[in-house]
Amino acid sequence: MRLSRRAEDYLRTIYELQGERVRVKDIAAALGVKPPSVTEMLRRLQELGLVRYTRRGVSLTREGERVAGSIKDRHEAIVELLRMMGVPEETARRDAHRMEHVISVETIEHIKRFVGMWRGG
Repeated sequence: MRLSRRAEDYLRTIYELQGERVRVKDIAAALGVKPPSVTEMLRRLQELGLVRYTRRGVSLTREGERVAGSIKDRHEAIVELLRMMGVPEETARRDAHRMEHVISVETIEHIKRFVGMWRGG
């Protein structure tokens, strides 16, 4: 399944907010968008079987959890690589956010291995 950059951002945000009840307004605040935009995307993600969206809140399905975890993992691997290179934290996170959408799975796997070796893991 190929998701848009925006859909990936929503999934990662929901994944990161999961410790609490995830509400439309929380997602809107985290992404800097208006609640109607969130509602529209949640409906699309629900049609894809990635989220459960009710009046009480939003949660990831099992497949949504898997996809969002992969997106988050990709993001964190890139952030870690950039940190290792001495890139300041804020810049590393901002650049990783852009890079995570265009970098190949093959390259991400190499980055993960490299970062793991660097950490000794």
